Amino acid sequence: MEWDDEGVILGVRAHGETGAVVEVLTRAHGRHLGLVHGGRSRKLRPVLQTGNHVDVSWKARLSENLGHFSLEMRKPFPALLMEDAAALTAISSLAELARLLPERDPHPNLYEVTLFVLGFLDDREVWPALYARWEMALLDELGMGLDLSRCAATGVTSDLIYVSPKSGRAVSAAAGEPYKDRLFPLPGFLRPGAKGDVSAADIVAGLDLTGHFLEVRVTRARGLEMPEARSRLRGYLKAAATRA
Repeated sequence: MEWDDEGVILGVRAHGETGAVVEVLTRAHGRHLGLVHGGRSRKLRPVLQTGNHVDVSWKARLSENLGHFSLEMRKPFPALLMEDAAALTAISSLAELARLLPERDPHPNLYEVTLFVLGFLDDREVWPALYARWEMALLDELGMGLDLSRCAATGVTSDLIYVSPKSGRAVSAAAGEPYKDRLFPLPGFLRPGAKGDVSAADIVAGLDLTGHFLEVRVTRARGLEMPEARSRLRGYLKAAATRA
C-alpha cells in the first residue's frame, strides 16, 4: 500500500531512540499518522514542525498499518512567524483542533481552508477573522455546524444578530430581544455572504461563539478539554480588542 499527497503537520511525538510518529492533515487522505525513521535527527527536525506544509509519501504492507512517511518541505509557515506569538499560537490551536477529525477521513474543503489561513498568518489585519471562520468550517466538517441562514423563531433571513446557545441557529433582533441576555451575539463577518470590515471585538465574539459549540458539541462529548493553545489565542485577541 502506498500513496503520495500533500499535507500540514499537526504534531510529532518521539518513537524509539531516533524515530518519530508524525500526524499530518492531508488533502486526499485526511488526518493520517506515519512513522518517520530518523525523525529526531538534526536534518529532519526543521521539517517536522507543527504547521509546516509538506509533500507526503506513505507506504505500508497493509492499509491498517501505521506505515512509514517520507516528508519534504513545501513551506515552513512557523519559521516565517517567529516574532509573532499570536500567529504561532493560532497554528498550535488549529493543529490541536484538527485532531478532532476522524483519522483517515478525507476533508478536502477544510484542508483548503487550512492552507488559506496559514497563508495569511503574516497579515494581522486579516488572519484572526479567517481563523474564526476556520473553526466554523471545522464544526461543519464534524457534522456540528451552525444554521445561520434564517431565524429559528420566525424564519426571516434578515436582521440576524443572535445565535441560540442550545440549537446553534440564528435568531433575529426582534425575536431575540426578550431573550438577548441568554443568546450569543452573531458577529456580522460570520453570517453567510458577509462582507466589510471586521472589528477586534467581532473576532472575540466569533471565537466565543465557535468555542462554545466546539466544547459543548464536540470536546465535552468525547471527554476532552479544549486546547490550552486555543485559550491563549483568545487571550491575545481579547487583549487586542481591549486596546482597540
